[in-house]
Amino acid sequence: MSEPSSPAIAEASKPQAETTKRPRNSAKTKASILAAARVEFADRGFEGARVDAIAERAGANKRLLYHYFGNKEELYRAVLLDAYQEIRRGERALSLDQYDPAQAMDRLVRFTFRHFLANPWFPRLLGTENIENARFLKTLPDIKALHSPLVGQIAAILERGAASGIFRRDVDPVQLYISVAALGFFYVSNTATLSVIFERDLSSVGMVQEREAHAVQMVLDFLKTKPGA
Repeated sequence: MSEPSSPAIAEASKPQAETTKRPRNSAKTKASILAAARVEFADRGFEGARVDAIAERAGANKRLLYHYFGNKEELYRAVLLDAYQEIRRGERALSLDQYDPAQAMDRLVRFTFRHFLANPWFPRLLGTENIENARFLKTLPDIKALHSPLVGQIAAILERGAASGIFRRDVDPVQLYISVAALGFFYVSNTATLSVIFERDLSSVGMVQEREAHAVQMVLDFLKTKPGA
């Protein structure tokens, strides 16, 4: 008759997967939750978004979501801040100060247009925050610091352009950026309805390329020095 196995032998015989816990990759889990939350908030708005749906989409335990982000409001703030940080990183990567003023504005307009185009969730998220009357955006302490460098960068491009005689001098950099953003934002957020109204597929490659070129030309034509000025 065989002797019963000792606890030590029984433990040693367990599969390695049962005895070894996988280390938690907190950065990866947080990134997955943020990515899932941006889709949920963009699709359903703040009020309609559900934490359960975000956790399921991220493949994460809901307790981890609360552990990392606190609650639904804080998660939404994190998504909003991350969205602005993402576009600001892209703008910084353009290295606009390395280009002549016209080329720099061309690159900024194209980048902004393509960012909205490649991230259709972004206009929807901004739409959600506008419905909320920017009440969450107002509470983000870093948001002013994110935008100030961009305004300063545009101001420097305008100054270089004016100094070289190719740009007019009466342009407000804030107003200019609002116009640049609007040229991409409106097109992307209204592609479906405008396609029906004008009986054109505005999502087609040809129409998108035409619109991008049109946006660049509008901005550069506006900035040109007027004859006799």
